[in-house]
Amino acid sequence: MHRGPATRVFVITAALTAAMACGLTPVAYAQGGRAGQRAGQRAGQQGTAPVEAAGVTPAEIQQMFDAYFLVQAQEVLQLRDEQYPPFLTRLRALQAIRRRAENQRRQTINQLRRLIQPGEGRFDEGMVKERLKALNDLEGTLAVDVRHAQESLDEVLDVRQQARFRILEQEMERRKVELVMRTRQGNRPRPQ
Repeated sequence: MHRGPATRVFVITAALTAAMACGLTPVAYAQGGRAGQRAGQRAGQQGTAPVEAAGVTPAEIQQMFDAYFLVQAQEVLQLRDEQYPPFLTRLRALQAIRRRAENQRRQTINQLRRLIQPGEGRFDEGMVKERLKALNDLEGTLAVDVRHAQESLDEVLDVRQQARFRILEQEMERRKVELVMRTRQGNRPRPQ
């Protein structure tokens, strides 16, 4: 049976929600195993299906986090019906700007890394200065873009919701870091 993109995202989102509720990492859940099977059984009891082990990409995992964040935001902020559509649009815009900012920053840092690698030829101070200036300019521009997107999102929310949103963002970032750490620990080779 072929699943469309919307169905696949829903299934992945449901799996992430079940995995996080069970204290599992998305990767461990997607890979299966006894813990993944137990979580899958719990998810199945709730009317959702586990992620198929093959083919979960980093972009899909990011989509899972974004969707999970949206579900949490809707619950924590207690959005009214008329708030939801503009909130959703502006949240997605903010997430896209932040993702673009991170990607552009990562690319520039990688360029710097290549420029200062030993054995890459002669060190070109001018090129390094150019990339550092580009990084500084990029960070300034992106900070403005993120601030504008955040202000646009805040226009939809009352003051209490704005405060709750900031707290939720911090909490979700902490959870994401914890999940990454658990995944890394789970992927370490075990001594025999």
